[in-house]
Amino acid sequence: MSIVVKDLVHTYGAGTPYESLALDKVNMEVADGEFAGLIGHTGSGKSTLVQHLNGILKPDSGQIFIGDVDITAKGVKLTEIRRKIGLLFQYPEYQLFEETVYKDVAFGPLNLGISEEEAEQRVRDALSTVGLDFGKFAERSPFELSGGQKRKAAIAGVIAMKPEVLILDEPTAGLDPKSQADIFDMMARIRAEERIILILISHNMGDVARVCDKVFVMENGRIVLEGPPSEVFSQGELLKSKGLGLPPAAEMIHMMRESGAELPETPLTVDAAVDIIDEYLLKKHDRSLAH
Repeated sequence: MSIVVKDLVHTYGAGTPYESLALDKVNMEVADGEFAGLIGHTGSGKSTLVQHLNGILKPDSGQIFIGDVDITAKGVKLTEIRRKIGLLFQYPEYQLFEETVYKDVAFGPLNLGISEEEAEQRVRDALSTVGLDFGKFAERSPFELSGGQKRKAAIAGVIAMKPEVLILDEPTAGLDPKSQADIFDMMARIRAEERIILILISHNMGDVARVCDKVFVMENGRIVLEGPPSEVFSQGELLKSKGLGLPPAAEMIHMMRESGAELPETPLTVDAAVDIIDEYLLKKHDRSLAH
């Protein structure tokens, strides 16, 4: 399955003094199994865009194809689409409501009409994927869990629905570094085990560079830059002009270039940056000896 967005337009408050163009002819393609990152400053249109992908919002014009289905067409059953698109807003743990983790994770699958036996298996699989032991957590109240564990339980509830697309809006917001690392480990497991499309909205450029195959940059309701992380984050001046930073490794190299260092590559990890700097310094040392 793939996602194709064509000339999508959305206006908030149309016809009122507060009218605001949120999406301005957005075009976007995400291939089957791809991990896409969506970045941009606050108000650029990121959350508005992803809320169109499962029909929470409807466009003024344009089309959205989820697989072969144009979900903007008349008569399309959005309930079927929403089963395929898992959307996690910021702080999804605020949506936990059942008395046990098991009941909370099983709620969605049971509402699909599947059997108790299949629902239990889905709960077991989903908790395993997010790193929560079934025997330890299934009968616990979700409100007794730590912040990171609540976040994982909420994500498990979406995974148990077996979505074909999982959209995560700032999934590590408000978490401590250990819990943030756990969430990214979890995303890696989801990708490896489920082979679904993942879309990550994040202000952390390092995270986006590390995990995504493709990056979309939004500004004023438009996608203004897209491509592999190495290509997008090589555009340091352009990104900074749009109020965005660089991953720490790319920022390090960018600063050295500004100081006159000839460094052609843009690394996405600190380890890669260290290797590039080591090679540069070694060559510089060799040239100085030659003279």
